Amino acid sequence: MTTKIFGIVAGALAGVLLAGCYESADVTAYEPGVYKGAQDPLMQTKADERAETLEKRFTLVQTDR
Repeated sequence: MTTKIFGIVAGALAGVLLAGCYESADVTAYEPGVYKGAQDPLMQTKADERAETLEKRFTLVQTDR
């Protein structure tokens, strides 16, 4: 009886452990040179305004280093 219970528990444990190894089979196909993400509102601004905004972002992050 103990061996039967041990076998059931071991089988259930093996099933749980193997379920953790599962990987989704979803594949994302990318096209080179084509960005399919959300549009950045910064890209709608003019080049000089964009450069200024990016410079501000950079200095906010990099000044502590």
